[in-house]
Order: sequence, then C-alpha cells, then structure tokens
Amino acid sequence: MTALLVVLGAAVGAPLRYAVDQLIRARHGGRFPWGTLGVNVAGSALLGALAGVGTALPNPLAVLLGTGFCGALTTYSTFGHETLRLAQDRAYLLATANVLLSVVAAVGVAVLAHALV
Repeated sequence: MTALLVVLGAAVGAPLRYAVDQLIRARHGGRFPWGTLGVNVAGSALLGALAGVGTALPNPLAVLLGTGFCGALTTYSTFGHETLRLAQDRAYLLATANVLLSVVAAVGVAVLAHALV
C-alpha cells in the first residue's frame, strides 16, 4: 500500500514538474534554469510544512505528499545537470548563482514553512 501511495503522488508530481518547467522556460527563456529552481523551492516549502505538521498528518498522507509528490516534483539531479551545463558553457556566474539561490532559497523556505505550520 505504501509503494502505491508513493507511485500515486509521483504520478502527479513528475508531470507537474515538467509542466511548470516548460511554462517558466516559455515565459523567461534565457540560460538560467528558473523552472528547476521554482519547483525545487516550491517542493521544499511543501515538505517543510509537512514536516512541521509532524505526526498530526496521517502516515499514508505524509507518504503520498512527501515522498511521492514532493519527491517527484523536486529534482536534485536536474539541478546538478543544469549547473554542470552552465559551468561547461563557461557561464560560471550563472552556475554559482544557481547553486547559491537553490540551496539558500530551498532551505530557507523549508525552515520558514516548518516554523509557520
């Protein structure tokens, strides 16, 4: 049952990640990976809030939303790939900005969401 909940959450999170990334790319273009940054920050905020709720959230819902949905929505591998691509293109300032913005923003919103909940 737990694995099915993860799959169901991921079935929503992964296509949403793709759609958001495509929408942001179409609007902003450029070389900076705003779409990946956006989904990672949003997913971190949601996961921080879920963690803040703690045991008040039933475990099946935590698995569905936390592991399944947030796990598929957020993407560390794409973040790494896009940062490497920027560095390979000698866009060192953008690569550094991507790392700093991603880490600071994602951790910051997770802490903030956790504290607010």
